[in-house]
Amino acid sequence: MYLVIAEKPSVARSIAQVIGANERKEGYLEGDDCIVSWCLGHLAGYAYPERYDERYKNWNFEDLPIIPTSWKVEVSKDKKDQFYILKQLLNQPGMDYVVNACDAGREGELIFKHVYDLSRSKLPVKRLWISSLEDSAILDGFEHLKDGEEYRNLANAAVCRSQADWLIGMNSTRAFTSKYYKRLTVGRVQTPTLAMLVERDNQIKNFKKQKYFNVELDCDGMKAVREKIFDEREADQLLCKCDGKDASVVSLSEKEKRVKPPRLYDLTSLQRDANRIYGMTAKQTLDAAQSLYEAKLITYPRTDSQYLTEDMESTGKSVVRRIHEVYQVLGPFEEPTKPDMKKVMNNAKVSDHHAIIPTMELDGNVIRDLKESEEMILFMVAIRLLAATDAEHIFTEIHANVICEGEHFSAGSKKIKHHGWKLYEECFKNKDRLAMQEMDAVGKEEFPNVTEGKTYHKVTAEKTEHFTSPPKAFNEDLLLHAMETAGNKEFDEDTEKKGLGTPATRAGIIEKLVSDKYIVRKGKTLTVTEDGKALISVMPECLQSASMTAEWENQLLQMEKGQMDPEMFLRGICNLLSVILNGLEELSPEETTRFSNHKSIGNCPICGSPVFEGKKNFYCSNRECRFSLWKENRYLETMKKTIDTATAVSLLAHGRAHMKDLYSRKKDLYFEADLLVEFKDGRANFSLEFPKNSNSKTKK
Repeated sequence: MYLVIAEKPSVARSIAQVIGANERKEGYLEGDDCIVSWCLGHLAGYAYPERYDERYKNWNFEDLPIIPTSWKVEVSKDKKDQFYILKQLLNQPGMDYVVNACDAGREGELIFKHVYDLSRSKLPVKRLWISSLEDSAILDGFEHLKDGEEYRNLANAAVCRSQADWLIGMNSTRAFTSKYYKRLTVGRVQTPTLAMLVERDNQIKNFKKQKYFNVELDCDGMKAVREKIFDEREADQLLCKCDGKDASVVSLSEKEKRVKPPRLYDLTSLQRDANRIYGMTAKQTLDAAQSLYEAKLITYPRTDSQYLTEDMESTGKSVVRRIHEVYQVLGPFEEPTKPDMKKVMNNAKVSDHHAIIPTMELDGNVIRDLKESEEMILFMVAIRLLAATDAEHIFTEIHANVICEGEHFSAGSKKIKHHGWKLYEECFKNKDRLAMQEMDAVGKEEFPNVTEGKTYHKVTAEKTEHFTSPPKAFNEDLLLHAMETAGNKEFDEDTEKKGLGTPATRAGIIEKLVSDKYIVRKGKTLTVTEDGKALISVMPECLQSASMTAEWENQLLQMEKGQMDPEMFLRGICNLLSVILNGLEELSPEETTRFSNHKSIGNCPICGSPVFEGKKNFYCSNRECRFSLWKENRYLETMKKTIDTATAVSLLAHGRAHMKDLYSRKKDLYFEADLLVEFKDGRANFSLEFPKNSNSKTKK
């Protein structure tokens, strides 16, 4: 008897159907010789700081850094029932081994490891590593199960990634929040991502547009242009000089250009194109792709490869045929060309998973039942496979050099010789989703017949006004590309992978920034909020640095290969924490109040720093000072009084404040007196002083 644990119920059902576990039980499926159960995504995670020590319930800078010596993993409250089912199964007598069938990647490894470790099971672990949920792929995967020990390095990288995020996130968020009296959420990856958005926002804000002019000659339909003339007088002089004069073609060149087909989709390129074509967010694309994977319609989506392995040639050709049968993008009568699968096969560029392609489960009836977002993503993946295996796009680039009154102008165009793969781009431009040009577009950009030495008489000259453009605001397409290539300049060419986050985590990072209200979506554009700008304004360079975070990601990838020691990696994270906290300790009192919406009510009687009003007390802005003046205190409680702002101002300025309507329980009278205060070791000691000849006593 063996146990299989999948990441989600839908995946578990697919596996159970193939290996014969068809009897439904509470939280699992059972067969003659196997049981299939599931996690619900992350069933468990690292505990919050207060689970290590009660004092961490309060966010005090003095308690930092919080670095667990023994990490606690806790089950999510809403998932405890499923965990106890898994725990029972993992420790069930007669079970020979357990198969880790969680998603084949770093996160899947962590999900399984947390559950396995918490269960204290001693079962041997085998690993199911597949890139498709097709029946044939599942059967093949079970025939070639790997020893779980082969994935120890991957598990180490998963643990270190999660612990690093905890250490940076928990400590830095508490540190900056407690120092600046404002909720400031910091993350190992999300903060440098936000910094890129803020930097682009500043570039746009500080951009000063410049006016420039183009002068264009109309040579019997051929447009010859002199571009970007920043001096309007120069443009006007050129216009007057050439308008109505003769122009001649002094040179003409033609050069054949070839454009190779695009590579197949990995997750990031799929998310970028879905945002550009359909306006879908990265998360919407990932969710749709994951659903398609679980429906057996596409291969594993969380991949960073854009190639297939060299043993997939036959499979690829079969899938291409199926795509043409289902979608008929060339029309019912056009015969598709044979796909060149060699263009998309490269074993050296496939690590854990190959590129995303449709499966042989693709069927017109199934497609009709899909959600709109899922159908769009499936169509994109299908068309990309057709384009990637088609012929090169070939065109002739034509350039003419024109002279008029001794002044040089340029004219250029291109003539398409063979559409090749580019024809498939038309599928996203017409309502019928066919790979053919619209009739009104055919010949639209053709260059007039031109010969070297040809003269055009009395040409018309025209001046047009333009402005330089600022950098483009980030949309998810551009941001995903920036995250993917972050820090590239700092790495050698042979560095395997670079960037912020991974294909599987980038969508979540963007959504976290949105939920934290550091960025907002305005149409397709991602815009930084004032809170986002405020956060980055106080972040040290080490937390903003895209190259540093990308270097951590490279170290995690080295760890997956056994080339990086986990303890060394975490020591580096802890050293960074020390740098961050040391920098915060040196902040001036004035700097810590930069986000305060209210003014100081006076100066601290102990250290002289500004004093501010909180919800329950009046506090010193100097975190090292112990001064605090509580609004409710035992001394005044018996007299039914609290310290309001006016009283606090007077106490700080003069050491005393006149108070009315003080109550005496003993005499059941209200009276007035001066409240005096002295401070010792930061604590307030109160006393009363009665004005002479005071008769201000009244009955209750």
